[in-house]
Amino acid sequence: MNKISNGDKVKLITSSEELEGVFLPSLSKDIIVLKLKNGYNLGIEKKKIKQIKLISKYKQPESKKLPIHFNKDIKTISILHTGGTLASEVSYETGGVIARFTPEEIISMFPELQKIANIKSKLISNMWSEDMNFNHYNLIAEEVEKELKNGSDGIIITHGTDTIALTAAALTFILEDLSAPVILVGSQRSSDRGSTDAKLNLISAAQFIVKTEFQSVAICMHESTNDDACLILPSLKTRKMHTSARDAFKAINDTPIARITSEGHITFLKAHPKKENKPLKLKLFNPKLKIGILKAHPNMISKEVSNYKGFDGLILEGVGLAGNFPINEIDKFTKENKKIHNEIKKLANKIPVIATSQTIYGRINMNVYSTGRLLQEAGVLGNYLDIITETAFIKLSWLLSNYPKHKVKELIHENLHGETSKRTEIS
Repeated sequence: MNKISNGDKVKLITSSEELEGVFLPSLSKDIIVLKLKNGYNLGIEKKKIKQIKLISKYKQPESKKLPIHFNKDIKTISILHTGGTLASEVSYETGGVIARFTPEEIISMFPELQKIANIKSKLISNMWSEDMNFNHYNLIAEEVEKELKNGSDGIIITHGTDTIALTAAALTFILEDLSAPVILVGSQRSSDRGSTDAKLNLISAAQFIVKTEFQSVAICMHESTNDDACLILPSLKTRKMHTSARDAFKAINDTPIARITSEGHITFLKAHPKKENKPLKLKLFNPKLKIGILKAHPNMISKEVSNYKGFDGLILEGVGLAGNFPINEIDKFTKENKKIHNEIKKLANKIPVIATSQTIYGRINMNVYSTGRLLQEAGVLGNYLDIITETAFIKLSWLLSNYPKHKVKELIHENLHGETSKRTEIS
């Protein structure tokens, strides 16, 4: 058994049959998995196996790369990779994932790109999106700045879908006076699968960059479960609303920016006024900041609030219209609520504390109910905002990175880049 490796061709002999196939990784120590000639995977219990014979060792196939041709008559797009599913393929010989990041590999996977734009490609970091932090936001922004200075007309950032919206929000705040398109693209299904959304998402983002004069950060993902169109989604008002569906991303309290059909036709769904060309400035995040998110829930204790006393800022994701928290002592069972109220007061006197709502859609109004008014009196900010929790977290972190604390309390209520809608639509 020690001589057998993933991808090797083997013959497996049991008491009742002989099987030939490719040896694959198994999630169970008691099961051996073979990929049979018919393409199906078969799991066999080890205790039923009498013998395994090696037929041939696995050889890594050479990667096919198409040559890159520069065309001076079309625009240039830089693709910056941070990992994720889009630029990955599953090796059905070994069961492992192969990442493709060079320009030649990207063109080989998506040859249509070369007809749309000159493609430059660079790996920033090959990582899971849930592992990203403020340092990575700064790094991506610095690479965007380099590519734009080196003559690229637009940037595509490939990114894992789980936190793509947070990175889009962070870049929107960092890249001040951005005058070029920066489009984040992910995929819910890897590019080797028949149901992949990678190709349409990437091609649509490239089409949008070369055919429009868009000058901001946005996200490009599938509009529906079909392969007929993608949406350009606002970077500060978008949320992943499904774990695996190809149309998982929705604009929250806002409308998509544009629709791109599979034929490359673009329809703008909202205005995108042209900006005055100014030098790009980076307002980076302070990686040492500690910003928390605390969700309201039944049976809370005050210690959950006081745990954040050493933090620089806190988002309170409350419930309902006012972002309510359990702070009212109404009977013998709710004495802890008074302690929660006191701890919120203590925190809000020291650090910015911002209210959002778990409802996702809608606008905070802390004047309607007594709980909301008590939270305001305690110093909690956020009244009248329709900002989603993740964007509130990013905005507060960025403000504390670049402004004094007293200024943060003013700017959190200002609509700096479209994070708050003038009017909240009823969905």
